[in-house]
Amino acid sequence: MAVPKRKTSPMKRGFRRSHDALSAPTYVEDKDSGELRRPHHVDLKSGMYRGRQVFEVKK
Repeated sequence: MAVPKRKTSPMKRGFRRSHDALSAPTYVEDKDSGELRRPHHVDLKSGMYRGRQVFEVKK
């Protein structure tokens, strides 16, 4: 069975864990409606994506 020869220092442990942090989702303001939406996603309220009507919005 593999057993570490030395105890991992807090600095090395922190280096390893530095990529585990969760980041908050990013939002951008839509140019047309001014609503917040995810980047590279369809605006669900208007059905627009990159200036094109992708789908019709249900009423």
